[in-house]
Amino acid sequence: MALRANFRALLALVLAVGAAAQDAPASASASIVDFSSSAVLSTTSSVGISISVPASSTSSFPGSITSSAPVPSSTSAPTLSSSSPASSASSISSVSSVLSSGSTASSSLVTSLPRTSSTSSVGVFSPFPTPSQAPVRGVFEVTDPSRPPPVDSPIIPDFNPAWAEAYAKARTLIANFSIEEKVNVTTGVGWMNGLCVGNIPPVQNWPGLCLEDSPLGVRFGDFSTAFPTAINAAATWNRRLIRLRGLFMGQEHVGKGVNVALGPMMNMGRVANGGRNWEGFGADPFLAGEAAYETILGMQEAGVQACAKHFINNEQEHKRTESTSDVDDRTQHEIYAHPFLKSVMAGVASVMCSYNQINGTFACENDKMLNDVLKREFGFQGYVMSDWQATHSTHSANDGLDMTMPGDITFNSGDSWFGGNLTTSVRDNQTPEARLDDMATRIIAAWYLLKQQRSDFPTPNFDAFRPDNEQTNFHIDVQDDHGDLVREMGAASTVLLKNVRGALPLRKPRSLVLVGSDAGPGVIGPNHFSDQGGVDGVLAMGWGSGTANFTYLVSPYEAISARARKDHTTLSWIFDDFNLARAGNMAIGRSAALVFLNSDSGEGYITVDGNEGDRRNLTAWHGGDNLVNAVAAQNNNTIVVVHSVGPLILEPWIEHPNVTAVVWAGVSGTETGNALVDILYGAWNPSGRLPYTIAKRPEDYPAQLVLGGGGAENIIPIPYTEGLEIDYRHFDAKNITPRFEFGFGLSYTTFEYSNLKVSKIDSPDHVQSDLERAWAAGKASPHGQGSSTALYLHRPAFRVTFDVKNTGKLFGGDIPQLYVNMPASSGEPPSILKGFTNIELSPNERRTVTINLSRYDLSIWDTAAQGWAKPAGRISITVGASSRDARLHGRIPL
Repeated sequence: MALRANFRALLALVLAVGAAAQDAPASASASIVDFSSSAVLSTTSSVGISISVPASSTSSFPGSITSSAPVPSSTSAPTLSSSSPASSASSISSVSSVLSSGSTASSSLVTSLPRTSSTSSVGVFSPFPTPSQAPVRGVFEVTDPSRPPPVDSPIIPDFNPAWAEAYAKARTLIANFSIEEKVNVTTGVGWMNGLCVGNIPPVQNWPGLCLEDSPLGVRFGDFSTAFPTAINAAATWNRRLIRLRGLFMGQEHVGKGVNVALGPMMNMGRVANGGRNWEGFGADPFLAGEAAYETILGMQEAGVQACAKHFINNEQEHKRTESTSDVDDRTQHEIYAHPFLKSVMAGVASVMCSYNQINGTFACENDKMLNDVLKREFGFQGYVMSDWQATHSTHSANDGLDMTMPGDITFNSGDSWFGGNLTTSVRDNQTPEARLDDMATRIIAAWYLLKQQRSDFPTPNFDAFRPDNEQTNFHIDVQDDHGDLVREMGAASTVLLKNVRGALPLRKPRSLVLVGSDAGPGVIGPNHFSDQGGVDGVLAMGWGSGTANFTYLVSPYEAISARARKDHTTLSWIFDDFNLARAGNMAIGRSAALVFLNSDSGEGYITVDGNEGDRRNLTAWHGGDNLVNAVAAQNNNTIVVVHSVGPLILEPWIEHPNVTAVVWAGVSGTETGNALVDILYGAWNPSGRLPYTIAKRPEDYPAQLVLGGGGAENIIPIPYTEGLEIDYRHFDAKNITPRFEFGFGLSYTTFEYSNLKVSKIDSPDHVQSDLERAWAAGKASPHGQGSSTALYLHRPAFRVTFDVKNTGKLFGGDIPQLYVNMPASSGEPPSILKGFTNIELSPNERRTVTINLSRYDLSIWDTAAQGWAKPAGRISITVGASSRDARLHGRIPL
């Protein structure tokens, strides 16, 4: 059963395990890691995530068995430091009893707790009360909140000792396994031949594994939570909420007996109408990397194995199994691989390879990406599993694939590329037995890493394919009070795009009309369509394997009705999207007319209204543009609410003088209606920011769906000719004006930025000279085991400080964003996100914010040297409220 989690106790946990990632001061160095020149300027043998093993166990397989060199692991997460006002004391009083007296977690971060302003009628609602209890204990000893690690640790938690212990236990366990038994560890039992969507059979005394979707909840489960989608999580730009979302999802998977939760997903939204974009964290690698990092830390803190997917370049659903993504090496490293690097730095247990080919070779047998990049360069210690039916050969084991899912070649085919074929390959010396040992060891080591051998770890108590079978589905309720977080996150992820003439927040309006099917609860219930493959009522998630069943779904109609009763507001509604005349007539004379639009997408095995996963266009469904114009023609206070999986073209009505407000609510899960009401009525001051760009025209985006016929062997080439210029980078480089830029979002208050300072974070003299030699213009980092996680790259190197002041009359939250401007000769886009934080301020309150930058943040990928290099020339920065709202300008002191 999921642990019952008090929000404040859980925040203490988050602070304890994440303090360094959020608040690493300048003095972070010498007491944590030996920064001698040998550690900083080492060759490939002394960089990377390392495992100490007996000499007799050494192997040439990348990443799994390496030297006992110093551990160069870190996080490049920017940090927030601030001096909390005295009025914040009450907000943190309950936390002090949770943290031990030895805790060094910064209390300034506790001000991110939602609180209601005492000076304003509009604030941020407080979490609903929950029973007090002891804090959740971490799976890893170093993350125990009663003994938090120092806040200046370079990476929290440090997973390398845990991996070393897990590997030792795994080797001991498999020492007596036969070849056939080790093969069984790597081979799923076949589609629908177990309780979960993926199943590894038991071997001797090892119980096997249950693998289950999805990245937003327990797919095919009941009495579980439908969390906000990942795209909404990204729209919060809030590490605390993202970490808690991961923790609660992890708890629910563990409560159902799941060993491996198949998420997070971190495709980059290269194509604006890509079907699964809503499962990912937006269209910027830095934002996606930070969100993936926090999600994985949260999930694995709960004791479930996270799975980073889809590795890599699965950016559209059309022909996903019959296409090759042709990507240059620099673009691959700087854009698409970065979130996976951050996943490795978070200690992720598993990675899922994708359906598509990469430069002509299928992802699940791509030696370059699996062995050289993921396992060697990134130092990944876990295992690689295939996407379902994405294995194409037995030889893929030699190319880096460790597990095939669901086991059979095609669903219910009864044969496998692994299984008996892999056994034969090992016996015929086509696959070295040492490689088979490596595969099985990685899989079982991840099981030990998450302490899943403990006696109280649940066995699967649900049946993914036979939900009504009482002998296999015990209907365990794992929801706890997680709906509170869903509501908070739904509000925090809502982006206010337009607000004129004081349209919002609503103040006890005399009358309202709700227009559009998206406002309603639907006619047939939220779980009628398998894997959510249909739209009826409010849209709260997309469709496909990345979904979950709704135990309940609060529609806007239900939530607004409850508020209208309280305010004595006359409420009327029409859920017909096509009766434009009636909708217009019903809007006449109302204090405000709320028009609801949506746009859906999902995985390609389901087609909805002609959309084969990917969206056919970027317009609102069901003629939504016509509906807005019909209502706006009759009501001069028309408020548009958008529930969408991604960008929409808003030009048909966005400048209509009677459209006074636009609320972008995304797809926010089971508490959708309540979260929206919190925004509309001002219980939550909008603080969400766009995780992608909203263009004026579809053709303004840099990449489009490739729909043409295949080339050789019917494989469709998808050239990534835009290179580094995805989303806002393209708009900036080509000087295209978007409708709403990446990072944009309004508030009910205003903020002022000032006093920018940029300084170098110095190390001891003998270390500083070594660092400067290692990170010199024209010199790339060495390429080898764990080279992209080298400590000197990820350790904070420059400190950026600035002041933010709330200049309005209401309490509210802001998301300061830091963008780096590389030298023109570097070939980089004009502006690149490299830092952000969230800060909440009372009226007239001013606070100093600190964001640290690492050398990695300021490096580019050198394709010739195969390493990270400092570009020659001047590097400048901007700090502001979006990618195009620069308030402050500075320069990196190189």
